[in-house]
Amino acid sequence: MSLAAQIHEIAEEDRLRADLYNFLGVILSGPPDEMLLAQTKSLSGDDSELGQAISTLAKVAALSKPRSVESEFNKLFIGLGRGELLPYASYYLTGFLNEKPLAILRQDMTAAGLERAANVFEPEDNIASLMEMMGAMIAGRFGPPAPLNQQKTFYNKHIAPWAGHFFGDLEAAKNSVFYAPVGTVGRTFMDVEAEAFRLASDQD
Repeated sequence: MSLAAQIHEIAEEDRLRADLYNFLGVILSGPPDEMLLAQTKSLSGDDSELGQAISTLAKVAALSKPRSVESEFNKLFIGLGRGELLPYASYYLTGFLNEKPLAILRQDMTAAGLERAANVFEPEDNIASLMEMMGAMIAGRFGPPAPLNQQKTFYNKHIAPWAGHFFGDLEAAKNSVFYAPVGTVGRTFMDVEAEAFRLASDQD
């Protein structure tokens, strides 16, 4: 069976989960260009809390220009010396960068066959990379799709302890305009994922 065939055979619900993880990874890895803003503008959500957050993000994207969002991204994540937010697990969990959470993540990445891209120089425990890793595990980008228990273990170990807090900070950051609804989407999606993993555990 080819890798492409494996990717297309995951359930539609998992495809949507992987797509949202990948979207968050891309939108948090660097300022969006005209094409990504257009794609974001075209998103539509349902009446759920997550769906409403996605619809709000689409409306904000329709009013945003690449240059203004780039300026916002720089203020939030780069800044002079440092940005308003430091989107790393090590920082959120220990108060310092490049600490034990990063070392543990690197061990688990090796075990799962996940590798940092050659053109990426950020520590692997940044929020964008973790979102992309979850999307890759669900979709089977680096091998067979990860079973639910493996997804849950990775999520609970590397994402659940801090990602919701980060996304809440992103919602409330003084420099957040375009990224405020990104924070709402992320925080709400993390709540949905945590509840889904909890319910799956109750059914085991």
